[in-house]
Parts: sequence; structure tokens; C-alpha cells
Amino acid sequence: MSKALAVFHGRFGRATVYQLNRPFNMHAHREGHLIFHVGGTPARIDVCDERWLLAEDSIVAINPWEPHNFVPTDVENGAIFFVLYVNAEWFAPDAARAHSLRFGRTCFKRTVPLDRHIRRTAALVCGAPSLSSLDCELRQLIDGCYEESWQRSEPVQEMRNPTAITDFRVRKSIKLMSESPGAEIELDSIAREAGLSRPHFYRLFRTQTGVTPNLYLNTLIMEQALDALVATDVPIADIGFDLGFSSQSGFTRFFAANVGMAPTEYRRAAKVLRP
Repeated sequence: MSKALAVFHGRFGRATVYQLNRPFNMHAHREGHLIFHVGGTPARIDVCDERWLLAEDSIVAINPWEPHNFVPTDVENGAIFFVLYVNAEWFAPDAARAHSLRFGRTCFKRTVPLDRHIRRTAALVCGAPSLSSLDCELRQLIDGCYEESWQRSEPVQEMRNPTAITDFRVRKSIKLMSESPGAEIELDSIAREAGLSRPHFYRLFRTQTGVTPNLYLNTLIMEQALDALVATDVPIADIGFDLGFSSQSGFTRFFAANVGMAPTEYRRAAKVLRP
């Protein structure tokens, strides 16, 4: 049942409209993340060990690298969600990356002006937008959500930023994972090459980045998969093999667990907006 109604990739990140009825695995993105409910039964979103209700009167905002999960409440019919993945560099190109895209609250009120803007922008995404028209609409919508998230926001703990790692062993392990991310990578081998025991590696990595090595690696693999699906005509089976999966079915299961749908479904809907 889960399917992509519209998917656009651009310099802003990704703008998508999904019909979803299946849960995800816990996952993360290096982009900021905004989720809006636009039709059907409300759902729940787990973010950093807290569960939030996503309905037509609320917005869920997820900071870069915050682990999160989608929990549907209607597994028969699903519901429709407008989902944005926001590149920090596009949002604030001149700001220090560690602080350029950080929402004040995870869940906040969907005001009447924001609701109108959300529905207008979702309709634009479902149409055939140009890069300039969508870029402008998204800028205004994301700015509005960002400002609302900081209204009456309580002080929050400083968020770790995976781009500013202080321990050279964690930096080395990230470099090793990033050079050729794939499902065949053995994290125990990464730990040894970084000069750490397995328990010390997992503990230090999470302390430094806020996420586990497995989740970090899965994020890198998903980025490679998405780029290959939308920017090339390489067969899906070959994309999976290139990413270290022994079968297309294994790649499909991994992709669906992180995106909510099969890679064939995502590729069918995905388009790239270029300048």
C-alpha cells in the first residue's frame, strides 16, 4: 500500500508526498526533516525515544541525525504525509553548520497560516513545479516552521553534530565507512582499523555522534541508493549489488525499511529539479 505520490530532489533537499501504511526501522538523515499530515488517519512518530502524535493540527520537526521512526495507526488504508528533507547548507549557507538547522521543538502547533502554506506547497509538489517556484515556496514554509518551533521553546540540551567530531579514531572510522558505504562492511573491522575494541568503538562512536555506527552506516547507504535511483538508469538489482547486497530482495527489504516503500515505487515517482 505505501507509495510515493510525488518526489522531487533539488538543491533544497527533497520534497515528497507519501501515502504510508507501514512502519519504518529506526533511521536518521543528515538533513533536517519536517513531516506534515495532509489526509487520512493521524500517525505517530518516534523521535529520540519520545513518541509524538502527528495530526492535522501539529507539525513534527526532526533535527539532522536525530533517530526517528514512523508508526502508522491505519495499516489498511494508510494516510497521506507531506515530508521535507532540508539541506542545512541551503537553509543557512553562511551559518556555522553545527547550528544552521536546528528546530526548537520536535512537535508544535500547526497554526492557521502555516496550515494554508502547507496545503498550498503540498499541492504544488503534487503538480509540476519549476525549481524556482518550489524553491521559493519551500523557503517561506521552512522559515515559518523554524520560527514557530522556537516560540515558547524550553531550553534544550546542546545537540551533538556528527560533522564536528573531536576524537580522531571516530573520524577515521567515519572516513572508512564513507569511502565505500555498503552492506558488506563489517563494523568490527572498522573498529579494529580505528584502533578500538568493539565495545569501546560502539560506545565512543555514539558519544561523539549521537547515533550508533549501524545507523550511521545505514544512512550513508541510503544516500547512495537514493542518488543512484534518481540520477541514473542503473537497474535496481545492480544498485543493490553495488551497495553490497547479495540479492535484489535484500536491497528492497532494506530500502523499504528505511523509506517505507520499494525502490521501484520510489524511482517511479522521483524527479530531479535542476537550475
